[in-house]
Amino acid sequence: MTLLQMPKMLLSFHDGWDDLIQIHPSIARMFTLLVLPFSILPAAMIYYAGGHYGDIFSPGVSPQQWHFAAGVFFLAELLTVPAMAWIMHLACRANDVPAGYQECFTLAAIAPIPMWISALVLFVPNLAVCIVVGALGLFCSLAITYRGMYALFHMHEDLRAMQMATVVTGAGLLAWLVLMQIVLMH
Repeated sequence: MTLLQMPKMLLSFHDGWDDLIQIHPSIARMFTLLVLPFSILPAAMIYYAGGHYGDIFSPGVSPQQWHFAAGVFFLAELLTVPAMAWIMHLACRANDVPAGYQECFTLAAIAPIPMWISALVLFVPNLAVCIVVGALGLFCSLAITYRGMYALFHMHEDLRAMQMATVVTGAGLLAWLVLMQIVLMH
């Protein structure tokens, strides 16, 4: 799987997903080569944007507070991925879907990539633009969650995959809101 396959993965149950199933990457590999580097991106962007034009996003917050928030955000992101994998695993067990924690972790590591990449918009000091691009990244992450559940968990029922993706997405949205609150509180 490459980043160039991500757009196909948004729209297909097979393109990119079949390659990923065949590779069957370990949790350590996914964490080291995907989660860790991509988690740095939003934290670095928060650090940069908060230090240069943080008043656009939250007036009165000092650059030092933004820098601290970036560090806390980074750590929270690293914890969120295994937590989302655990929630997916619970959803699979509750729905009698034979998916192991490794498959759940793989999806939890891939699903936030559009949101992580959307953090690059923080180079633009415009709150409205950041909100629109962030929402687009969130929508793409939701699509990947749905397609990934269907493909990685070898599901054959569209409705069942949609129901599970909805539950997991709800938990993901809650986690995302908590992460945003972490940034805004500091």
